[in-house]
Amino acid sequence: MSTLLIPYYEHPSVRPAEWDAIIAAAPRLYGVVLNPANGPGDAPDAAFAEIAGRLRAAGVRVLGYADTDYARRPPADVVRDLTRHRDWYGTDGAFLDQVTSGPEEFAYYRRLATAVRGTLALNHGTTPHPSYARIADVLVTFEGPWSTYRRQPPRPWRGGTDVRLCHLVYGVPDGVDPAAEGVDLYCAVPGGGDHPWGTLPHTLEPAR
Repeated sequence: MSTLLIPYYEHPSVRPAEWDAIIAAAPRLYGVVLNPANGPGDAPDAAFAEIAGRLRAAGVRVLGYADTDYARRPPADVVRDLTRHRDWYGTDGAFLDQVTSGPEEFAYYRRLATAVRGTLALNHGTTPHPSYARIADVLVTFEGPWSTYRRQPPRPWRGGTDVRLCHLVYGVPDGVDPAAEGVDLYCAVPGGGDHPWGTLPHTLEPAR
């Protein structure tokens, strides 16, 4: 049965009802990606620290967001982000974004994986080389709009079976549930444009 991995990139002081809805959905969640400032930011944020504590108290895995810029970002900078997430927000693992899919940069990500304590999710946005399954717990094998997801679904996974696969889909109409596609983890939101992950799945949106 598919469960939700939620990347929700809105501040708790701006969208408190949405964060309450996420926490209320705890039994349906695999985890939530915490992203205060395209990473942990330069200083702890009390509102995000409170949200992280509430999520953990509800039994939800909290993953700290870090951008790798397709292996162009210095590993020390990424590790610094992971350490700040862990120290400031008590994260249970990491969600690495903009991850390469080919084998050429695998050594870069294998090095980062050694710095992660807990769950490691890699967002390739497409089906990666099977080697990445050796270092990650979750591989995001699709990120994109619903129109593409319907027209060009992700390629079948030919790697190991111990890793969980995730699809992140945006621009999804109300009443459509990509969980029916048979993937382990997913998130399907109505938003689009440059900031789709400022919206929640239709079923989690709080009543107005």
